[in-house]
Amino acid sequence: MSSSQPQPQPQSHSHSRPKLMTVATCQLNQWAMDFEGNWKRILQSCVIAKQKGATYRLGPELEICGYGAEDHFYESDTLQHCWESLVTLLQQGASDDLLCDFGMPVLHQGCRYNCRILCFNRRLLLIRPKTSMADGGNYRESRYFTAYPTTTNNNNNTTTNHNNNQTFLLPSLVNDTLQTNQRECPFGIGYVESVMDGIRVGCESCEELWTPQATHIDLALAGVEIIGNGSGSHHELRKLETRITLLQHATSKCGGIYLYANGRGCDGSRQYYDGCSMICVNGTVVAQAPQFDLHDVCVLTATINVDHVTSYRASIPSLGVQMAQSTQSNSKQLLKLSSHDLRLASTQTTLTLTVTPMLDQIRYHTPEEECCLGPACWLWDYLRRSGASGFLLPLSGGADSSSVATIVGTMCRLVVEAVYDKNTNDKNTNDNDNSNDNDDSTQQIIDDVQRICHQTSDWPVPTCPKELANYILHTVYMGTDNSSLATESRALRLAQDIGAHHLTLKMDVMVAAVLSVFSLVTGHMPRFTSQGGTMAQDVALQNIQARLRMVTAYLFAQLLPWVRGRTGFLLVLGSSNVDEGLRGYMTKYDCSSADLNPIGAISKVDLKQMLLHCAQYYPVLQEIAGAPPTAELRPQEITHDGDTTTTTETDAATMEHSQLDEDEMGMTYEELGWFGRLRKLHRCGPVSMYTTLVSASGGDSIWTRLKPTVVAQKVQRFFYYYAINRHKMCTLTPSYHAEGYSPDDNRFDLRQFLYNPKWERQFNVMNELAEQDDVQYNHKHNNNNNNDADDADAVVEDEEEHSKKE
Repeated sequence: MSSSQPQPQPQSHSHSRPKLMTVATCQLNQWAMDFEGNWKRILQSCVIAKQKGATYRLGPELEICGYGAEDHFYESDTLQHCWESLVTLLQQGASDDLLCDFGMPVLHQGCRYNCRILCFNRRLLLIRPKTSMADGGNYRESRYFTAYPTTTNNNNNTTTNHNNNQTFLLPSLVNDTLQTNQRECPFGIGYVESVMDGIRVGCESCEELWTPQATHIDLALAGVEIIGNGSGSHHELRKLETRITLLQHATSKCGGIYLYANGRGCDGSRQYYDGCSMICVNGTVVAQAPQFDLHDVCVLTATINVDHVTSYRASIPSLGVQMAQSTQSNSKQLLKLSSHDLRLASTQTTLTLTVTPMLDQIRYHTPEEECCLGPACWLWDYLRRSGASGFLLPLSGGADSSSVATIVGTMCRLVVEAVYDKNTNDKNTNDNDNSNDNDDSTQQIIDDVQRICHQTSDWPVPTCPKELANYILHTVYMGTDNSSLATESRALRLAQDIGAHHLTLKMDVMVAAVLSVFSLVTGHMPRFTSQGGTMAQDVALQNIQARLRMVTAYLFAQLLPWVRGRTGFLLVLGSSNVDEGLRGYMTKYDCSSADLNPIGAISKVDLKQMLLHCAQYYPVLQEIAGAPPTAELRPQEITHDGDTTTTTETDAATMEHSQLDEDEMGMTYEELGWFGRLRKLHRCGPVSMYTTLVSASGGDSIWTRLKPTVVAQKVQRFFYYYAINRHKMCTLTPSYHAEGYSPDDNRFDLRQFLYNPKWERQFNVMNELAEQDDVQYNHKHNNNNNNDADDADAVVEDEEEHSKKE
């Protein structure tokens, strides 16, 4: 029997669409105190982010004024100009329909803070101060900024939550210019929530990621899905892997979308900020920007499904427990700023918007690539911003000066590749994250090349790096009678391979002129030890050759543009490595004194690996890397049947020089690398350095063959010469910072320069320990396996140091 009642009809269900969102992080080549250039680059990044469909844009730390402003942060002008730039950005529409996270200093209640400024539609939503200052190595943030407290100490030794709900009174400039009727802004640690789609965005700043109690943890436990980190992290060899590991761990434990923005380039000092901005989702990297690149503006985007964060977090029961437990406490500690007109999720569907997949492979450069690419980019920034017309390099044909020439050649190659978009050094694996797709950055490179080469705007940039190098790099081989034809030949061949404008000159007439003046005044003429002179005479003769090279280099740097029918001046490049600076094996005010030194913080071992790597471009580097390091400041000596004689014969000049660096130093460059790392990175004094090396004398260690007393002698020799030569670090040429054990006295390695070189207490303790360790060593080896140790002992025991430069 049929029912008279109507049958129920199937109901239509409206399913909510996934929360898809495009986010953008960027790396900008900012210049400290260049407020006009800085805000224009920031605006350009915002425009590109919008063009790519982003609704959130993250910028580097202190991007408005430049991270490296340093003591300029003390000036009230700096703070005022930052507000002017911020207002200009908002007035130009940077934040229109785009949530922007800018970096700048802010003075609040008498304290100067390093802040993130979150803006949307020309209004300031939140000023977020930094809670942990970076003060290690080159960083001095506590000198300029106050760390914003998250807890307050009470009189009864207990802590309570700091008053995080503060209000910042905006400068009148903001409302007067923007006419938004906004006179104040929340100030503190918090996040912004979109009422329209429920997506929450928080931020932390650089050093906070590296701390044990990182602020992103509280944000994640409060349910914040997106966290941005505006950073100012400079390049250091082998540092990138640590940085990426931290970024991945930040979201693998707590889930979430983590954006990392970094500066890129030389902003006016020794550091090179190496970009490599990234976007991580739930512990995986989905987008990675280039680490070494010449474009001023780089915007990295990724389209993400915010629902994946919710799903990921809900799949971890232990995380859910902690999120539930922290809800009450976080609600008291974190500011929550709800915006009713902020929409972060896209209105497009999955049919028109594709979620960015995980990267197939994270891009890491090898150390030899880093040694070449980082200084090359740093030199380019310095060259184009200094107003110079190129470089002048005293090219000796040895490993150090050849390394500098190779770096300049690499710089020219990077310029050509950037202009003609054929860079293969740092391409990313995702199609959508190749972010140098704006014409303005490329045009800036073209304009810089034309200005440096003194060409008109219609002059095409050379398509061959060698042709460009001929405009930019000038090399001079400054030989004497003590120089070999081998090094002269290497210098010429390398200059030809690179394309440099090369000159060869003999300096004997200049050396003779100076010595004749000395002889005329004193009635004495110094001689080398091989010719019957004293060690003091020998060292003086070597030093006058070295110092005349510096004077000659600056003369040619000033006049070569004129000689070539051009205008401008050349920057003089130095070429002493980090190990020579550490040991003091260098002449004060020789060719190590220059305008810039791109290898001053790179070890000899790394430099040789770089030369071998770059031999694919310049084949002569294979030969240079294999040649023994020599200064060629003494007459060549040849041994015939056990007798040592001085010779000036042509066939002798083609041989490798008899004056070898490692023989004169009494230690190898590999040993110097050990000493340098232990002294700085492991914070070792003489005694702890000795005990560390003795305990490391196993396996494949270079210390395995040495008895403890020999190790002690080498450590004492190092610290003796380190002490008597430390004063030389006060005059070091500004060098590219690449190595953690750099002895740069100016900003990085702050120590006295007047020492008691006897180190009496330290050496006495070391000798006592070494004698005790020798007994154990001999007992262990039963006096049967000591041949190598005895040989090493014989080498160093009675050896008198004949350094060419002490």
